Parts: sequence; C-alpha cells; structure tokens
Amino acid sequence: MKLNDLLVGVEYELLQGNTDIEISDVEYDSRKVKENALFVCVSGFKTDGHGYISGAHEKGAKAIIVEKDLEGCHEAMEKFAQEKGFGDTYVPYNMTVIRVANARKALALVSAAWFGNPADKLTIIGLTGTKGKTTTAHMIKSILEAAGNKVGMIGTIGTFIGTEKIETKNTTPESYELHKLFKKMLEMGVTHCVMEVSSQALMLYRTYGITFKYGAFLNISPDHIGPGEHNTFEEYLGEKAKIFKQTSNAVINIDDEHGAAFVNEGVASEKVYTISTRKKASVYVEAMEDIWEPDLLGSKIIVKEAGDYTAVATVAGEYIVPMPGRYNAENALIAITICGMCGMSRDDIAAGLRATTVKGRTQVIREASHIATFIIDYAHNALSTESLLSMLKGYKPNRLICLFGGGGNKPKQRRYDMGEASGKYADLTILTEDNPRYEEIEDINNDIIVGLDAHNGKYEIILDRKEAIEHLLDTAQKGDIVALIGKGHETYQDVKGVKRYFCEEEIIRDYVAAHK
Repeated sequence: MKLNDLLVGVEYELLQGNTDIEISDVEYDSRKVKENALFVCVSGFKTDGHGYISGAHEKGAKAIIVEKDLEGCHEAMEKFAQEKGFGDTYVPYNMTVIRVANARKALALVSAAWFGNPADKLTIIGLTGTKGKTTTAHMIKSILEAAGNKVGMIGTIGTFIGTEKIETKNTTPESYELHKLFKKMLEMGVTHCVMEVSSQALMLYRTYGITFKYGAFLNISPDHIGPGEHNTFEEYLGEKAKIFKQTSNAVINIDDEHGAAFVNEGVASEKVYTISTRKKASVYVEAMEDIWEPDLLGSKIIVKEAGDYTAVATVAGEYIVPMPGRYNAENALIAITICGMCGMSRDDIAAGLRATTVKGRTQVIREASHIATFIIDYAHNALSTESLLSMLKGYKPNRLICLFGGGGNKPKQRRYDMGEASGKYADLTILTEDNPRYEEIEDINNDIIVGLDAHNGKYEIILDRKEAIEHLLDTAQKGDIVALIGKGHETYQDVKGVKRYFCEEEIIRDYVAAHK
C-alpha cells in the first residue's frame, strides 16, 4: 500500500523523503519490523519509541512516523544507545520521516487504513465504566446471538469471534491489534462487535477514529489512580467521558451520580438515552424482585420506556437477570436498551439475557447446586468485595461464606479493607492463597486478619486453595451461599515468579463428579 494512502486523515509534516512510496507493513514494535515497513515511534510509560529508530532502520524500515524533529530523534537514539551500552549510534537519513503531533493518534488512523477501515463495516458497541463492562458485554453478545447474529467481543477475558477465543493482552488492545481483529471479524461473517473500552484505551487513543454506533457509560468509582494509570480521579473521569465524542447513540446510567452529571452538563453524542433501576429514565426498572433457585441467583425486573426512547420494537416487559444484585440489573438494562436500538425483538432480548453466563463474574456453578450455592467472582478490592458480599447477604442465606486471599506485592491497605468487608458481611471467612507472587501467604493473611478483627469476623485458615475449596464442598449445606472471590476468570496462580495452572471451576466440577 502507498504511504500516501495510509496517511489519509493524518495531519503531518514531511521532514524528509517522500510519501509516494510502497509500504509492506505497519509496526510500532521495532522487533517486528520487516523490509520496507512503516515504523511508528510511540512513546510509552517506560520506553521511548524514538530510541528504536536505528534498530528499525537496520531491519529495513522504509519510513517512520515520529513526534520529534530530527535532532530530537537523534538525541533519543543517543540516549537509548548509552543506556544499553551500545556506544555511538547514528541517524538513518535515507528513510522517509513523517512528523505528527501525536503518534498514537497517527497509529490508530494508519492502522485502520492498513486493514481497510474494517470498523466502518461493523456495528460497534463500546462500553466504559469501572465495574460491569465484561458482564454487560456478555449480555449484549448473548442477546444478539439469540437473534441469529454472529458477534465479536473484545474485553478483559480476551477476544471472541463467535465461539473462537483469541488471547489479548489488554482489556482494549492497541489500535493496530484492534483493527486487525475487526478485519478478522469481517472475514468470519461478524456483523456486530461489542467491546470494553478502558480509560487507558481512551487516554492512549487506542480507539481513536472509531465511531461507536452505540456507546454506554456504566459507572465510575475511584480506581486505576496511580503511577502508570491516572493521576487523579478527575483525570480518570475525564478520560471516561471521551467515549461520548465518538459515539452516535449514548446510553448513560443515571443511577451513578457522575452519569447523571454527564446528562445534565450535556454530551457530545448525537442522541442520548438514560437508564435507571431507581427512577424514571429513557428505559427504567419499575419493579425488581430477587430470585434464588438451585441453579439461579438473580432477579426479575419489570422494564418500562419513556417517550424519548426510540427503538424498532418495544423493550418494555418482564426479564430474568441471571446474575444477582442491583448493579447487574443496571448492566442488564444497558444491554436491553442497546439491543432494542439494534433492532432485536423483546422475546430475543429476554431469551438472550436469561441465557447469559460470564466466567468469573458472580458465576453460579450449577453442578454444585445440590450442596449449596457456589459463586466464583473476580472481586479483588475493597469496593468490589463489599458490593458483592452486601448484595449476597440480601438473599438471606443460612450462612454467607467467603473464601479469598490477597495479591502479593500489592498495597497492604487493599488487604485490610477486603478483610474488613468480609468480616462485616460474611458469617465465615476462609483465608487462603490468591496470587502471592513473592510474598509469603501467611504474611498476606495476617494483614487480612487485621481487617477481619475490626468486625470480629469469624475465620479459618487453609493455605492451599484447592484444599480450602474442597473443604467447603465437604462442609457447606443447603441454604448457604459460598463466594470464592479474587480469582474469577483467571486460570493460574502466580507463586514466586511461576504461573501454575489453577481453575476453581474445574476443581468444583471434578469434586462433584468424584462424589456422585
């Protein structure tokens, strides 16, 4: 492809060479550069892509996109060479050099062009929020598939094209990988793609240039604040709000105070719809009832529409949400609202929503329902732990039992706070291992006990997590709810630098199969 064609829509300055040249590939990782490739110098948190220009040139790069002038590029290469002990480096003047204000924005537009602008041919649904993105994405995917559509999904658990899973590094992949995935989806007959849009992705312009046909704001709470993420909560909130600048139809949860503020202050999207489980909105819950059956822990909701909601068919009616808690009802309401606008019938929405399962997100393990209600959840901080346990307590189980450990080499405050939440709500806490990394499990659990003691929480210690789970399978009784938290969808444990296979779901199923 001609470099000219790749640069359509990119504001740039030509520092040297010419753009009427053939490009064989696009790369932002110098290790992957091939002969006649375009290398985009992206500056990350830890490394400066400009320092790798010499290496990209040696591998045959024909053109580069930079954020610095030639002298600045030279300085970056010199600094890199000195840090690595390479000695003198050089400026490769025989390449075309394109200068832009923001290389990440340029990478997003160039990547889209390289793969044939596949996003323009898909109905893309973007979801942003601190909690619930993965669950809501699965709900939307399940509903769209119930109506006969082939659906792609990109998020925390990975990328799915129909039933095929592709491992991805970030919740929202880098723009190049994103457009590569979109192209593959098109080739496999996908019509709709639902994706989690992280604040990091918005801050780093991974979705730059993409127009979301539908975009939703779920909620926001203090998280991802710190080095390498966001400096302040205000900055975090501002990054989340960016999604509205590239969304045609926005759906905003006004049960969240910040969502309500977005609506009041005005949103850049062409159309704005609101959802609420507590008050009137474009689509809202009129009544909600908890449901606890042997293989189901969730709620029944009665949904109503206001006059400003426009969809192909009405979404008003009764729905079963197969996951517990008001926050999952909020997630379901967003899925219902978006799928209604996508043209799905009320019956398909109800069927798809009822069939939704999300690995590691308030996941009920049905095979153990004859023993007790066993739930696997990813809750791994104070906010998510308190939210989960307080909600489960509302089902009035005979006993609420919580099993968890703490992540090693992580802030101790998180352990204290999780311990305090479990001591407050759980009738019994089983302390065990999570991902201890390079810390001793006993030291981690001692920190958790400090929090448990704040509420005189009853606890037992079983260091081996598999043994702890099997102990609960031996001792739990009908009417108990057992929450295994912290691991969720993860299938490993990180111990002393080694990741070993570990799957809670399999442990439970193997136990049940062996004790029939």
